[in-house]
Amino acid sequence: MRIKIISTAVIAAALFACNSTQPVETNPNEKIIAQADSFLSEYNQKYQELYYQSAEAAWTLNTHIVEGDTITAKLAEQADSMYAAFTGSESNIKACQYFLAEKEALSPLQVKQLETILYNAGSNPAIAGDLVQQRIKAETKQTELLFGFETLLNGKPVSGNEIDGILANSNNLKDRQQAWEASKEVGKNLKDGLNNLQQLRNQTVQALGYEDYFDYQVSAYGMTKQELMDVCKDMVAEMWPLYRELHTWARYTLAQKYKQEVPEMLPAHWLPNRWGQEWSGLIEIEGADLDKTLEPKGAEWIMQQGEEFYKSLGFDALPPSFYEKSSLYPAPKDADYKKNSHASAWHLDLDKDVRSLMSVEPNTRWWGTVLHELGHIYYYMEYSNPEVPMVLREGANRAYHEAMGSLIGLAAMQKPFLVDRGLMSADVETDATQALMAEALDFVVLIPWGAGVMTEFEHDLYAKNLPKDQYNQKWWELKKKYQGIVPPTERGEEYCDAASKTHINNDAAQYYDYSMSNILLFQFHEHIATKILKQDPHATNYYGNKEVGAFLKKLMHPGATVDWRTHLKDNLGEDMSAKAMLNYFAPLMDHLKKVNEGRTHTLPESI
Repeated sequence: MRIKIISTAVIAAALFACNSTQPVETNPNEKIIAQADSFLSEYNQKYQELYYQSAEAAWTLNTHIVEGDTITAKLAEQADSMYAAFTGSESNIKACQYFLAEKEALSPLQVKQLETILYNAGSNPAIAGDLVQQRIKAETKQTELLFGFETLLNGKPVSGNEIDGILANSNNLKDRQQAWEASKEVGKNLKDGLNNLQQLRNQTVQALGYEDYFDYQVSAYGMTKQELMDVCKDMVAEMWPLYRELHTWARYTLAQKYKQEVPEMLPAHWLPNRWGQEWSGLIEIEGADLDKTLEPKGAEWIMQQGEEFYKSLGFDALPPSFYEKSSLYPAPKDADYKKNSHASAWHLDLDKDVRSLMSVEPNTRWWGTVLHELGHIYYYMEYSNPEVPMVLREGANRAYHEAMGSLIGLAAMQKPFLVDRGLMSADVETDATQALMAEALDFVVLIPWGAGVMTEFEHDLYAKNLPKDQYNQKWWELKKKYQGIVPPTERGEEYCDAASKTHINNDAAQYYDYSMSNILLFQFHEHIATKILKQDPHATNYYGNKEVGAFLKKLMHPGATVDWRTHLKDNLGEDMSAKAMLNYFAPLMDHLKKVNEGRTHTLPESI
């Protein structure tokens, strides 16, 4: 199906100007500025329309998965194809290239839009022909296989939440291993599809001059592959001494819990998370058992309180359509459909239609997740303003988006906030060191996972064309190197354990975003605590502080119209740095060194 791209008059004006031999007019800058404005105006209008159609189809595909339903998948493919045809059209690419050749005459906002349009074209270039259509079909199929898969435990269907519950609560190592292994079975079905996507993603972006898909994704940060890999290695190296102490503590703590010998490396099924990406379930903070407090309040109460938190900072109420159209709670047990089990926030029309896909239950994990996802939603709402063109309605960078949600998740677990919200008694004596430990088992533990395992695996997958028969071997090499985690039994190449992680399939080559976001969130938090609230960063209460809200809005409002490095420097007075995060966890480092004295460290001193 052919679609209108951009007014032929606008395109013709741009392309004619490339070859025109007519005399230069009196005000050539005015002419090129006007042409660029006309092009961008039409582009943004059509971009929003097709983005919305594609997002609606993807929403249906992720929220109502029915085995054998080819109609929904076909509609998603068609919408994606139309979006791809537009963003990757040769005419649009040539027009952008023409205007950017005259960038000195254009405004910074025009240049930013044109560069973003070219970036968006990178994954869907029309000159790649059928490859784009093949990639779209392959991605749709991979999503269906991933979220339509029926995970079985002891012959019975089991949900992701139920597996998480076993890994969070069971002390029976046999049950834990069975649950963990069941969660990985889906990888077998996804391995061929991942191999196909590996080739198709590389080939489509190579058509527009990128070296590979990893190179393409990294370019959104204004970095080369090597610069990004260096940043990731620096993040891991800076946090490594603390992670090493946490790893040693976890080995000894879990061996005692399960009445086993202390292992050299952490068995994957000993940990409370399917991928070992966060270990916060390893400890309970005395007096701060939120599960018992939240369970009787219900999932709807958690959603309501999440919104109230943002409103207290000066943000608007969520639009009624958010609750009408979102998929916030688990599918009923007797439902004839499945849904994507990974929490996410959606900006369907790049304007007012914001939604979230979650499976909220009244517990501590979902309390933090709700506040995180609403951070994305409010970021969407804040940069959906007349000053930000449709094509730039994104975060200053992708990590900024993650940082906003995670920042609120951190703040919402600190005692002064919990007391203020009636979730904890002021008289309760909490162990500050244990609270800090719980945070480190989340935020610190994610760094070697995100900046190490996930980033290096996807780098090798795309930049080094990692062979299909080495996927699982490479995965577990990296898990051991960066996390000190090993599988409970031998995992051969019939498995594809990497593909059990949703991001490998449908948010490819971007996971370093999460590690960078953790670094940024502690910079934001330190600024808020010390410069605005004048409070100890370990004991803050953002609730009701409009100055905090104003600071967050200042970070959010311009979307992607700004250079993220400049934006960070302008608002914080510093570049991205792990210093704030190291400052925050310094007391814990001192504590762990004492606790681990005399214990054997099995990770190297440096990485």
